[in-house]
Amino acid sequence: MALKSGGRKLSFDILNGDVFIEDEFVLYRSLSDPMCENGETRKKHKKKKKKKKKNVNLTAIDEDPIADKIVDDHRHNEFESDDQSYKVETSLRTVHQIPEQEFQNFNQDLQPLVELRQRTVKLNVPSNHLDEFSAKEENDNNNNNIVGIGLISSSAQKSQLNGGVVSKLGTAESLDWKRLIAEDPTYLASLEKSPVNFFIGEMRSGNTLRSTTILGNDKERERVYDTIFRLPWRCELLINVGFFVCFDSFLSLLTIMPARVLMTFWTSLRTRQFQRPSAADLSDWSCLMVLISGVALLQQIDISLIYHMIRGQGTIKLYVVYNVLEIFDKLCQNFGGDIFQTLFRSAQGLATSSSEDMSFCIWRFVSDLALAAVSSIVHSFVLLAQAITLSTCIVAHNNALLALLVSNNFGEIKSNVFKRFSKENIHSLVYYDSVERFHISSFLLFVLAQNILEAEGAWFGNFVFNALLVYVCEMVIDITKHSFVAKFNEIKPITYSEFLEDLCKQTLDIQPEDGRKKLTFIPLAPACVVIRVLAPVYAAHLPYGPLPWRLFWILLLLAMTYVMLASLKVMVGMGLQKYATWYINRCRKRKHHLHSD
Repeated sequence: MALKSGGRKLSFDILNGDVFIEDEFVLYRSLSDPMCENGETRKKHKKKKKKKKKNVNLTAIDEDPIADKIVDDHRHNEFESDDQSYKVETSLRTVHQIPEQEFQNFNQDLQPLVELRQRTVKLNVPSNHLDEFSAKEENDNNNNNIVGIGLISSSAQKSQLNGGVVSKLGTAESLDWKRLIAEDPTYLASLEKSPVNFFIGEMRSGNTLRSTTILGNDKERERVYDTIFRLPWRCELLINVGFFVCFDSFLSLLTIMPARVLMTFWTSLRTRQFQRPSAADLSDWSCLMVLISGVALLQQIDISLIYHMIRGQGTIKLYVVYNVLEIFDKLCQNFGGDIFQTLFRSAQGLATSSSEDMSFCIWRFVSDLALAAVSSIVHSFVLLAQAITLSTCIVAHNNALLALLVSNNFGEIKSNVFKRFSKENIHSLVYYDSVERFHISSFLLFVLAQNILEAEGAWFGNFVFNALLVYVCEMVIDITKHSFVAKFNEIKPITYSEFLEDLCKQTLDIQPEDGRKKLTFIPLAPACVVIRVLAPVYAAHLPYGPLPWRLFWILLLLAMTYVMLASLKVMVGMGLQKYATWYINRCRKRKHHLHSD
C-alpha cells in the first residue's frame, strides 16, 4: 500500500485513534457487479491529483478471538475532486481461521471472478506507529493459518473527508459473536435441550418462583406483620372505644337529658320567674321534643305486619332490602348530624340574641327544630326496618342469616378495600364502624324484645348463638377491611393510635390543636327504636288491677329502669374518662404513640 503525507485526516478507532487514513483500498468486485462489464471493471475517467506514494505495511487486527489475526486488508476508495472534497468507500471483513490448503483453493476459485485493483493509500501516521505496524506485519506474514478479506459497505462509512465522521468499528470483544450468543440466556440453543435436561436445570436453578416473585426486604416484612397483628389490635381497640363513646351518649340522652329538663322546669316553678333559657337548655328541650315525637309516631306502626311482609320475601330480596336500608342509614346518619349541629347553633343564637333579632332567631330555631324532627323520625323508621329484617333472618330456619351476613359483609369489603382512601377518610370510616357497631347492638336488643314477647320454648340459647354470630362476623369484617385498606393506602398502625388519642381528647372535652375530625353521633333515632321496642315488654309484664295500681307499677318500673341506666351511665362515663386520661398521658410520655401490645 502507498502512504502520502498531508491532506485531510480520517479517524478510525481501529488504529487506536492515532492513525489517520486517506486512501483508496482494494475492492473485490464480482462479474455480476454493475460496475463491471464483460468481466472487466469499468473505470471512471476523472482528473486526479498526482500524489507521492509511500508504502506502508499495515498489520492485521485481532477481530475475533476464534480467528487469531487478520492476514490481509483490501480496501477500495474512490476519490472525486470537487472543491477539494473526496468521497471514500471503505470496507472491511474478517474471515475466521481456515486451513491453509482450503485457503489456497479458495484463492484459485476467486481469481477468475474478481480483479484486484490496488489504489494508493495516503496515511498520516507517526513514525512510532509505522514501526509497530511493520513489526506486526512481519509477525502476521509468519502465520499463514489466517486469512482476512475485507468487505463492509454501509451508508455510515460513506462520508466526506472534509468534516465527515466515520462510525466507530467494533472492538475485538464486541465482534466475538459466538461468545456473546453462548452467554445469552435467551439463546435459542437452550430450547434444543431434552425435557429431562430442562427439568434438571430447572431444579438446579434456585428459587422455584424466581420468575414471578422478588426478594422482600425488612420493610415488606414489617408491612406483613402490621397487616396481620399490629393493625387489627389497634383497629378493634379504637372501634370498641368509639362504641362505648356512642353508648355513653345514648345513656346521657336517656338519663342526663330528662334530669336536666326536670331541674329546669322545677326551678321555673319554684321561683315563678321566667328567664331566657340558655343554649344548653334549649338544646335539651329540642332533643326531648324530637324524642317524644319520634316515639309517638313509631307507636303507630304495626311491627307484626312489617315483620310478616319481610319474612315472606326470599333470601335474595332480604339481601337487597337490608342493603338498601343500610345505605339510607348512612345517608340519614350523615345528614342528621349536620342538621342537629345547625339546630344547636340556632339555639345558641337564640339564647344570645338581642331583642331586635328575637323574632328572626325564634323563626330560625323553630324551622331547624322541625327539620331535625323530620330527619330523626325518618332515620328511626329506617333503623326499625333494619331491625325487623335482621330479626326475620335470625328467626328463619333456612340459613338466611348466614347468607345475609356473608353477602352483606363481603359486599362491604368490596366497596371499601379496593378504593383509595386518604387519612381523613379512614378516620371517618373508623368512626362510622363504631356507630354501626352500636346500631347492631340496638338491633339485637330489638330481637331480644321480640323473642321475649313471642318466642316459645328454649329460645335463649339460640338467640345468644345468633347474636354472637352477628357480632363476630361484624368484628372480623371490620378488622379485615381496615387491615387491607391500611395496606393498600400505606397507612401505618401508628395512625390508628393517633385516631384513638383524638377520640380520648374528645371524651375529655379537650379541643384538638389542628381541628381534627370528631366522632359525630346523634342517638335520638336509636333511642326512639329502643323505647318503641321495650314499651310492649313493660306493658306485657304489668300486673292487672285498678288504674292507680297500674300507674304505681309503671312509675316503679320507670324508676328502677332509670336507676339502672344512670348507674350504667356512671360506670361507662367514669371508665371512659379514666382510660382517656391514662392513654393521653401515655402518649405524651412516649411522644410517638407506640404501643407495647
